[in-house]
Amino acid sequence: MAGAKKNFKATKKFEQKHLKNVLEKRKAGAKIKQQHQLKAKKQARKATDAEFFKGPEDAAKAANSKAPKTANVNEMSVDDFFGGGFEIVDKPPKAGKPSKKLGKRKRDEPQPPHSDDEDISDEPQSPGAEPLFESDGEEAGQLDDDDDNLGMSKDAMEALAKDDPAFYKFLKENDPETLDFDDTDLAEVDELSASEEDDLPKKKRKKSTQSDDARAAPQENELTKEMVARWKVLVVENKSLKAARQVVLAFRSAAHLNEEDDQGKKSPYTISSPEVFHDVLIAALKQIPEILQHHIPVKESASGKVYVPTESKKFKPLLLLLRSFTSSILHMLPTLSDDATLKLTLSALTPLVPYLLTFRKLLKNVIKTVVGFWSQSTSSDTTRITAFLVLRRLVVVGDKGIREATLKATYQGLITGSRTTNANTIQGINLMKNSAAELWGLDQSIGYTTAYNFIRQLAIHLRNSIVHNQNESYKHVYNWQYIHSLDFWSFVLSEHCNSIREAENGKESQLRLLIYPLVQVTLGAMRLIPTAAYFPLRFHMIRSLLRISRSTGTYIPLTSVLLEVLNSAEMRRPPKQATLKALDFRIAYKTPKSYLRTRIYQDGVGEQVVDLFAEFFVLWSTNIAFPELALPVIIMLKRWLKQSRKKASGNKNGKLCSGLVLLVQKLETNAKFIEGKRAKVDFAPRDRTQVDAFLKEFPWEKTPIGAYVEAQRKSGAEKAKMMEEARQEDERKRKEEEQEALLENDAELDSEDEDDEMEDPDDLDENDDDEDDEWSSEED
Repeated sequence: MAGAKKNFKATKKFEQKHLKNVLEKRKAGAKIKQQHQLKAKKQARKATDAEFFKGPEDAAKAANSKAPKTANVNEMSVDDFFGGGFEIVDKPPKAGKPSKKLGKRKRDEPQPPHSDDEDISDEPQSPGAEPLFESDGEEAGQLDDDDDNLGMSKDAMEALAKDDPAFYKFLKENDPETLDFDDTDLAEVDELSASEEDDLPKKKRKKSTQSDDARAAPQENELTKEMVARWKVLVVENKSLKAARQVVLAFRSAAHLNEEDDQGKKSPYTISSPEVFHDVLIAALKQIPEILQHHIPVKESASGKVYVPTESKKFKPLLLLLRSFTSSILHMLPTLSDDATLKLTLSALTPLVPYLLTFRKLLKNVIKTVVGFWSQSTSSDTTRITAFLVLRRLVVVGDKGIREATLKATYQGLITGSRTTNANTIQGINLMKNSAAELWGLDQSIGYTTAYNFIRQLAIHLRNSIVHNQNESYKHVYNWQYIHSLDFWSFVLSEHCNSIREAENGKESQLRLLIYPLVQVTLGAMRLIPTAAYFPLRFHMIRSLLRISRSTGTYIPLTSVLLEVLNSAEMRRPPKQATLKALDFRIAYKTPKSYLRTRIYQDGVGEQVVDLFAEFFVLWSTNIAFPELALPVIIMLKRWLKQSRKKASGNKNGKLCSGLVLLVQKLETNAKFIEGKRAKVDFAPRDRTQVDAFLKEFPWEKTPIGAYVEAQRKSGAEKAKMMEEARQEDERKRKEEEQEALLENDAELDSEDEDDEMEDPDDLDENDDDEDDEWSSEED
């Protein structure tokens, strides 16, 4: 017992005083070993490429000409000295007998160059081309930028686990980054391709070998269309991994065109022709996903889960190729502006999603970049839809963590993209809300959690605005982002809590529990400042609640909110005349001061109130309780109309009054229609099944209020179309005027330049005359 305590104390003392230094020393040693391994591998690759390009004899001559006859210590660097081992450097090594090196393992020695048979059907790499996966910040997926930050090699990690399992377990629990290993060399891709070609028939191999030998190696790293075409043929027909590697290298050069990384390294290839650039993009974006699917096909389990088999020896090398390809795509995307190119590039990410699940940091950058294009106000509808398909694939294929991250990033992108709302952006914002609403139903357990948290945040903002009643506190609620957030959640609930959708799934939606809190937050927000200036905001929120009520069948009392608008001072007093354009309530949440108490604004508010009343009552047009539901509203509207006819304090707005009178007539007609239908029933009100089934199959369009609403919707659509055409015409005229102004300015500048040129010779003549006078005066 005492011995155990003593050992425990010694271990604890060692951890406190010496463990940190030991870990640092082991890390430093692992980094040095990793650097030497990379250097040896690069040298082996250069030797292999030189032999492939120049032939065995020329490569041997070049190596002999470059290698010094005897090693001189004064001419060696520190890395060369330690990299060569502790051998006698004063005497040259004997020919045919390799020098014995201490402190080096066999795995550190460069591999012998491959024979010609191993390179069958593989395209050569241009001279000076670097390994595909250099450890730069872009391609390492936010890993360390410098080569000094390399982790342990895989062999060193396995040796440590074998020799000292206790210490390996301790490092794994306390410092897992020490055990990370990084394979930056993609020579394994070439080896896989060579091993696959060994299985080809001899005739095919011989033919491929002759064709490869016949090709002349390029003297420069200039990329040509012929090279890209050959790689494409090899990738499509032979599924060559080495050709795929060259395509990814060329695509990386295209993505980093006219750039140099932090270490000053040049790209593997130089591209000077736009046709070559286009061919590289097409070949990489279309063929690389296909070759990945060919060599590592994505499979689906019995439970429907998509996964990538990791047992194949191709898995690890191809993942490195994939990481470089994806990083190049992310680097190139911000530089693109053409819709067709953006669609092609973004669509290339969709089949790569199952493979990217391994790279969490890189996947985070993918989500961020794709959401940026999806929510960008300048993106076209095609770009938004393509980006949404990538996000949907992430939610379908990913695990819970990826799904939650994708949903959060999507919501944040929606909020960012809806900050500016006008006639040009409202269509794109509605597209974002409609598309993003689908994601929350793919996994309703995670969808419920994220939706609850975001709705709770909206409630907290509303509560803070009510409690901290300061001058600017209401602006946290009364802004476009808050309005679009509430409207978006109404889209989500109306889509996934629909009775038809629930019947298809065979169970009630989990998101139905969020209807009540969302309705309460929306009602509280619209009544925060009940002034006439924020009537448009109130109308936006009422339409959001009507969407929920229409889809879910939930009764939401909205008549009192609309009656508050009619009973306001703005609508009771007679309006004043004004020559202003009609206010577009679709893209406004606050009324400008110039519109208040004007006839044009009062007419617009009256149309909105009548329209919303009709939309509310049409939801219950076939309900057995419609007469009792409409009676209080009919009484209040008649009372308001009677008050408006007074000469002293009446509203005196004939257009508004006529609209309300027509609405009252339709409500009374529909109430009589329902009373006539329910007079024929033979069940009591307590029979809920029969009550719910009352006129359930009767089409709402054939009811009096339903026919009225259908006509109102058609006229409203025609009016919106006319307003949109007028807006586009004004926009066209404005652009023409700007173009004419620019042309006039250019003409004025040209005329001024011509005047200056005309004036210059006169000035020169005057100067000459002055000089002649001076000379003559001097002679005199």
